[in-house]
Amino acid sequence: MGLIIEIAIILLLVLLNGIFAMSELAIVSARRTRLLAMQRAGRGGASTALSLTEDPQRFLPTVQVGITLVGVLAGAFAGQGVAQRLAEVLAVVPGLQIYAAQISLGLVVLGITYLSLILGELVPKQLALRDPEAVAVLVAPPMALLSRIAAPMIWLLSRSSALVLNLLGASHPVASTITEEEVKAAVAEGAEAGALETEERQMIERVLRLADKPIRALMTPRTEVDWIDRSADQQELATRLRASRVTRFVVADGRIDNVVGIVAAKDLLDQTLEGQPMNLAEALQTPIILPENLPALDALARLRTDPLGIAMVMDEYGSFEGVVTASDLLEAIVGELGPISVPQVSGLVHRHDGSVLLDGMMPSDELRSRFELPELPGDGSYHTVAGLMLLLLQRVPREGDRIVWSGWRFEIVDMDGRRIDKVLVSRETTTEQ
Repeated sequence: MGLIIEIAIILLLVLLNGIFAMSELAIVSARRTRLLAMQRAGRGGASTALSLTEDPQRFLPTVQVGITLVGVLAGAFAGQGVAQRLAEVLAVVPGLQIYAAQISLGLVVLGITYLSLILGELVPKQLALRDPEAVAVLVAPPMALLSRIAAPMIWLLSRSSALVLNLLGASHPVASTITEEEVKAAVAEGAEAGALETEERQMIERVLRLADKPIRALMTPRTEVDWIDRSADQQELATRLRASRVTRFVVADGRIDNVVGIVAAKDLLDQTLEGQPMNLAEALQTPIILPENLPALDALARLRTDPLGIAMVMDEYGSFEGVVTASDLLEAIVGELGPISVPQVSGLVHRHDGSVLLDGMMPSDELRSRFELPELPGDGSYHTVAGLMLLLLQRVPREGDRIVWSGWRFEIVDMDGRRIDKVLVSRETTTEQ
């Protein structure tokens, strides 16, 4: 056999090794969601690739056997063919006759190693990582065919490896699950790559945050609820209807703690249009009552089928805490809703000096996300920036109070009675803690 033919066979074996390595990495790295999309689009090989990713033991032993056989054959051809011919060439060089065989073998080993690393490992694996799904659907059919041909040998190897795993106490594979953090990382990666628009990314992240929130974090607190006294006269009712933009009012007996029900502004308007005086008692409706720690998604399922679309939120002692509507939950996903003519007050204002003015009612998880803060202290015991300030202060807040935490300075710049209304946040440049 000529030297050129032997070198060509070695190159062919190295390339075959690269195909095996590329196939292994592509099928293992391919994302199931993209393979499913390719399958629905009728892409050839996608179904086979899916079946191989779901049961790697069908092809991994085949790949390992192939790589091992290719390595052995390449070594045999190199050692018996190319190395011997190279030794004959080196033997005529003065001073190299004694070591010609050793030198030729060393040169051949270096050459084969270099080619194997470049053409048999690095380049094929880089190609597989750049587009694993496309490579997977291309190589899956031949890999599946090879697996069927080598089935007897693969069965023997699989049984042998299973026996060794049993001896090591690792016979049961750990189920691979996707965590929420991995989903968030995938969303961020998709946004950076341009596959997701900024608004799409924000909406997905809000949905993930919503799943972790109780309705207490989303409700309108009792201090901000628009309510009507059940004893209100016609003039007072008309004034309240004109002044407020809400479509449903809480009705209470004397004070907000004594809630008796909900009245829809439309029902009162219907009474007026029919020429009758507004009658709260006739228009009064009983809303559903939800506990304050109910998960937001569970509340959404309840409100979606409720004709009123509003629920009263109670604490564990039966005290009225606020109201929550389907719109509140929707806004937690899509952002602030409202007519264009109605100015929306942003919960975050960037100032020229680099500081940021926050609304005290900004959700604490949004604060953490925007400023990339570590885990908040006492997270779960409050749901707003104001709640964080109260926890850090450990006393009744006052305007001008400053807190330094995790490299940030928080200053309470405005109080609305006893409620923290505005907080100024800036980077802390000193070592004060």
